[in-house]
Amino acid sequence: MPDERVRRMIRIGLTGWGDHTDLYGAGLGGKHKLKTYSRYFSVVEVDSSFYAVQSKENYTRWTMETPEDFVFVVKAYQGMTGHSRGPVPFADRETMFEAFRESIQPVLEAGKLKCVLFQYPPWFDCNRANVEALREAKRLMGDIPAALEFRHQSWFTSDMRDKTLAFMSREGWIHSICDEPQAGEGSIPTVPAPTNPEVTIVRMHGRDAANWNQGGGPNWREVRYLYRYKEAELLEWKEHLSALAKQTKEICVIFNNNSGGDAASNGLELMRMLGMPTEPMAPRQLDLF
Repeated sequence: MPDERVRRMIRIGLTGWGDHTDLYGAGLGGKHKLKTYSRYFSVVEVDSSFYAVQSKENYTRWTMETPEDFVFVVKAYQGMTGHSRGPVPFADRETMFEAFRESIQPVLEAGKLKCVLFQYPPWFDCNRANVEALREAKRLMGDIPAALEFRHQSWFTSDMRDKTLAFMSREGWIHSICDEPQAGEGSIPTVPAPTNPEVTIVRMHGRDAANWNQGGGPNWREVRYLYRYKEAELLEWKEHLSALAKQTKEICVIFNNNSGGDAASNGLELMRMLGMPTEPMAPRQLDLF
């Protein structure tokens, strides 16, 4: 029998639900994929919200298509985290945050929002101006739970690590812990330390150091997250999760290594390691050519 404590505390999921072909039989239409996805996993990261503030109608439909105990991690719009270097379709930051908060109301009202994920860009380094930007973002989100993920190692140098974690804890940020390649200042170490007693996020980006910094290339998404976790690496995370579970009430693990279609199988593999029940994936089509 699976460990009921583990089942209550740890959720495993993936980034998005449209591209995980291993989960879906041949010919399954896009409008049925989220419902099918939710048979396998109990959490999903909404990444379309990063590229545009989604409509309330979309969120209403998504909440209705998923089971009662299913939850969403919604990625903050790119203008909110400074990824957009050009103009954004909002008069000012207050208006932009207000539009985003309003868009996710259906998820909040359904009790299915685990948090909003603020992933900051690699050039968002540790300095006073950016600390104030984080304070402003948290203020503009109000009481909506928000997770924080860095992409610049200056936040976790030996002399800043404890200060960064203390700041996140004081400000009410949920820590989004990363497993990612160690590839220079645009990557961060794995820091398995919760900053919120209610929930912690873990995002599995793969460990392909050679291709991590290919952001300017035409196919950078295809190569950056092209990685399949080995059994030994997932067993490391089984131990990390056991330790984290003693410090936070709930953990959401999101696999983002889907360039080669590995996220779903790695997610299910970790679930089996944790004693969670899993559904068999859809049968593969025979490739004749």
